[in-house]
Amino acid sequence: MIEANDILVNLLIFVMASFLGLELIRNVSRLLHTPLMSLTNAISSVSLVAALLVMAHAESSLVLWLGIIALTCATINAIGGFMITERILKMFRKGKKNGSS
Repeated sequence: MIEANDILVNLLIFVMASFLGLELIRNVSRLLHTPLMSLTNAISSVSLVAALLVMAHAESSLVLWLGIIALTCATINAIGGFMITERILKMFRKGKKNGSS
């Protein structure tokens, strides 16, 4: 059964991850990423860290599996975000047409 202490710890992790995400978003150079992609990549990175923390302190198999699912989804989202950002940056490089290699 979930105790009040567990809920407080998870809430603390969520709040700290949210503040960390906001700081990361503010410090991302706008010259490197579009604002939308930098926001998505920062949130995905914070989600990765939060999922790792939850998995490290999991006391039940359900929490562990939910952490694994969250880690997988956040990893896919972060990698996809960086791939899309790279494709967008290729479109604006001189000597290349519409992102073709």
